[in-house]
Parts: sequence; structure tokens; C-alpha cells
Amino acid sequence: MIPDGGAVVLGVGLEAGTPVSHVHDLLARLGIDLDAASVVATVDTRASEPALLALAEGRALRTFPAAELDRVDVPHPSPVVRRLTGTGSVAEAAALLAAGPGGVLVVEKARGAGVTVALARSGP
Repeated sequence: MIPDGGAVVLGVGLEAGTPVSHVHDLLARLGIDLDAASVVATVDTRASEPALLALAEGRALRTFPAAELDRVDVPHPSPVVRRLTGTGSVAEAAALLAAGPGGVLVVEKARGAGVTVALARSGP
């Protein structure tokens, strides 16, 4: 599911208080091995969420302000997320930003209970 080459970034959007088990459930449903990701990325306002910190253990954690995330062109922006966070995308935009120039989505946004995830791979 994850093409070879480049760093793999897990972009995560989550509601405050979402348990890490909800993220693990979504990843399992998608067939994504968390160990494939070397970076976890999200909006800066969620940087201290326990679920996010658990996901980032042993990985780099990258956070971005909503205004920076909002400048990223993503395939699935959400007006609800924009209203709540100030950006139309957290998971996809954070994954792409953390992947750097030339980064590509390898798994587009998927939703679970209180969480969205997306995977990006850094460019060549």
C-alpha cells in the first residue's frame, strides 16, 4: 500500500480527547502499519493531545498553524473542519507539508471515530 522510497508521514486530525485506540482502529481498518511512518504531523493546537503524543512516540512530531495548513491544496477539504479549526484540512495538509516539496499523498483522508488520517511520502 505504501510505495517504496522517501519518508512516510502520517497526517492526523483528531477531536480533543479522542483515545489513541480510535486511531489504531482506523489504521488497522485501512491496513496501515504505524511502524511505516517516521513522522506524525498535525495542527499545532493538537500538539499536546495524549493520543497524538502516543502516536508520535519514537517518531518525529511536526505541527503546523492552521493558516499554513489552509494554504495546501488537498483533494478533500472540509467546510466543517474549516469552521472548527480555521483550515479546510488537517490530516492531508499536515501530511503533505511534513513530507516537504514534491511530497505526494499515498493514502487520502480516511475518517474514524473522532479522527482522520492520511499518509504522504516525501518526494524524490
